[in-house]
Amino acid sequence: MEVDDPMEGGLTNVDTSKPYADVHISEFKDNRQVRIAAHSHVVGLGLSPEGEAIDRQGGLIGQSAAREACGIIVELIKQKKMSGKAVLLAGPPGTGKTAIAMAIAQELGDKVPFYPIVASEVYSSEVKKTEMLMEGMRKAISICMKDTITYYEGEITELTPIEDVAAGNAYGKVTKHVNLTLRSAGGWKKLQIDAELYDSFMKQNIEVGDIVFLDTTNGLVKRKGRSDVYRTDHDLEQDQYVPLPTGSVDKTMEEVKYVTLHALDQANAEPRAAREGGLSGFLQRALKSKKTEITERLRNEVNKVVNSYIETGKAVLFPGVLFIDEVHMLDMECFTFLHRALESPVSPVIVFATNRGLSKMRNSDEVVPLGIPSDIIDRVLIVPTRPYNKNEIKDIVEIRAKAEAVELEPEALDKLAEIGMASSLRYTIQLLTPCKLLGATTKPGSPVSIQTIQDVQELFIDARTSADLLKEQASA
Repeated sequence: MEVDDPMEGGLTNVDTSKPYADVHISEFKDNRQVRIAAHSHVVGLGLSPEGEAIDRQGGLIGQSAAREACGIIVELIKQKKMSGKAVLLAGPPGTGKTAIAMAIAQELGDKVPFYPIVASEVYSSEVKKTEMLMEGMRKAISICMKDTITYYEGEITELTPIEDVAAGNAYGKVTKHVNLTLRSAGGWKKLQIDAELYDSFMKQNIEVGDIVFLDTTNGLVKRKGRSDVYRTDHDLEQDQYVPLPTGSVDKTMEEVKYVTLHALDQANAEPRAAREGGLSGFLQRALKSKKTEITERLRNEVNKVVNSYIETGKAVLFPGVLFIDEVHMLDMECFTFLHRALESPVSPVIVFATNRGLSKMRNSDEVVPLGIPSDIIDRVLIVPTRPYNKNEIKDIVEIRAKAEAVELEPEALDKLAEIGMASSLRYTIQLLTPCKLLGATTKPGSPVSIQTIQDVQELFIDARTSADLLKEQASA
């Protein structure tokens, strides 16, 4: 499988002269989107083996038809039969569209990234609209990188800094490199380490006789303790003594890390002089990514390197889920880009969401269904979501109250369900934490009561009440 459009762009900074065997995975952070707090309880679609929705399973309430439809979509994705298609969740606000999109990602696996954006975000950035969409797509594709690294472990028998005479100045001596000798039960090893790595030795007060773990590729040094050959019967030092490591000084270890395509883009969008180490440096730079321009050429080069890792079995591609809420806010230029993206051999699963019916397309007088042009509508599987009833709202509020550690009286839970029916589910959920804080002030240790909810309602009104007040003030 090759990474191609819409992942076009350039690893301008990949040193292709170095063998891929030199490239290894560092301790970078997974760049996948952190789950949204309001939906942190969602762990899946909550379907039976037969594909039927089970209430209160997976953290989802109601929307049985939508969940069952998404279950079929998940199977299509797993069977690689969603190529050229997208998903559109259409329904009123507060009907669980974001939660269902997250559940799709959860069903695909815990290593699959879920990256949500709001369509209006593409107009509020300094970069081009299509660049924002491209960035979102590459954040929604992760790579599982596998590599074998070599590290050293042993007792230090020599630690000699070598000065650079030519670089000396009035402010002090300059260390050129450090001669290091390690020994273990299986032998000796002489190494020459960089001066920058020697700084880590000094910060940890490492000296001859200490047992250390050393990863020169990633620049990691860890003092494990003092060699137990230095222990005496009357030693009063408060130090940890460890035995001499067994085996040889140099050892190997397999690393498995996950990183998104966008993280690799950022890590390599820097001057060539700052890049070293093949695959090792390629991934190490993902730790120190900065906001720099990412060109099409850079993305293309990143794709070439990633493809080579996939072909040699060093990497596995995991297309994730890109969730675009309020998709009706996009214009024709953005839809044209997404249309091309859907035809790409490798792209994330794109899930749109909208709460519009017939609507004008942005920057156009054309009225289209759901605010989306017909050529995109023809490529999507539309899944409708419907308003929750009172019992479903009650169940959702109960789940969120437990997730936020809010204890409610039974009557208070019924009151919140009534508020949800009269206003909106989102407004009801937003009342939970203020009710908890106010209740802790007025009645410490007691569950939230109806009176507390009514007091909070007077402080924080819903949108409908706010609109009515404005109308009254305008007419007064």
